[in-house]
Amino acid sequence: MSLSNTLIDLDHNATTRPSAEVIDAVARTMRDAYANPGSRHAAGRRARNALETARETIARILDAEPDEVIFTSGGTEASNLALFGFASGPTGTIALPPAEHPATEETVRVLQSRGWQRTVLPVDTDGRIVQDALPSLSWDAIRLATCLLAHNETGVIQDTEPLAQLCAEHRVPLHIDAVQAVGKIPVSFRQLQATTMAVGAHKFHGPRGIGALLLRRGARLVPLQYGGHQEQGNRPGTETVALAVGMATALEQWDRERQQRTERMRVLRDRLEAALTEQCSPVVINGSREHRLPNTLNIAFPGCDGEALLVALDLANVCCSMGSACASGSSEPAPVLVAMQKPPEVYRASLRFSVGIDNTEAEIDEAVRRISEVVNRQRQTA
Repeated sequence: MSLSNTLIDLDHNATTRPSAEVIDAVARTMRDAYANPGSRHAAGRRARNALETARETIARILDAEPDEVIFTSGGTEASNLALFGFASGPTGTIALPPAEHPATEETVRVLQSRGWQRTVLPVDTDGRIVQDALPSLSWDAIRLATCLLAHNETGVIQDTEPLAQLCAEHRVPLHIDAVQAVGKIPVSFRQLQATTMAVGAHKFHGPRGIGALLLRRGARLVPLQYGGHQEQGNRPGTETVALAVGMATALEQWDRERQQRTERMRVLRDRLEAALTEQCSPVVINGSREHRLPNTLNIAFPGCDGEALLVALDLANVCCSMGSACASGSSEPAPVLVAMQKPPEVYRASLRFSVGIDNTEAEIDEAVRRISEVVNRQRQTA
């Protein structure tokens, strides 16, 4: 079968296609457990049972207790709930690395407008937190800390243990955004020693519109919304039972297939990286080669313009994204690459490719043909 005109999706960090098993589970739950899980009758109890079973499944796979799982509309709401919830009292300092996900960055900007200060957790040229710098921070002023477990743009995985230990020592709540990590690598809420952790289902072939905030047992935060006692009073509103079941189904599916999925994505990612390195030289791989998600490749093509590459690849039916925190077409440099001290000729020529379990080797090879054609043509006309 020819792939010459086929759309090739290499943007799986943006979202993933819900699996057939997930779609079936959502449809079945909407049909069979449609009632309000708060209702005190047989239909309500059926819905409640489906919801709590989903909660237990998610807790088991993420190494948490069921009562630590708060369902939200997704990862963005989960991070908002954690950060605003812990910052509801007197102002102070919030510590975080540069160039976090917009769900965090925009929240922190609002907190700064309310009097909070920001202190930066420095990162090295690989995009990882400089651990030696952590003890010298002004911990007496820090009242909240947060970081991505795996960066959405570079795929770089952080070692959060030293930060978690310092936060515990100074009694500082630690929020971890694990949205890009869960469903790609094993994640243990207990081992992370975080106070809260954000998860989003659509990153691992679950439905959109559902996620979770894991809140360590005994910790308390102020809710963002009011109007009901659902989710232990942390998130009011009638729970979306079908989507919760879909999320649990997707995570359970990943848990069963984790080794095969990880190996498959790594093989495809490495095939893409090796071929682009050979056919589009010179290239620069952004971020740690050792500590990164198995599916993510952030790569620069010096001599090219990233915006022009993105447009040309879209016309060539290759889905990817800019190495930027903003997908709106802004020409501003990617903050994470600037923080990693990349020169302009690198950060202005960077793209993110993220493979998925549905990609094939034939798709990768065809994508390489199209990408190299676009890159080399742009270099010739520059």
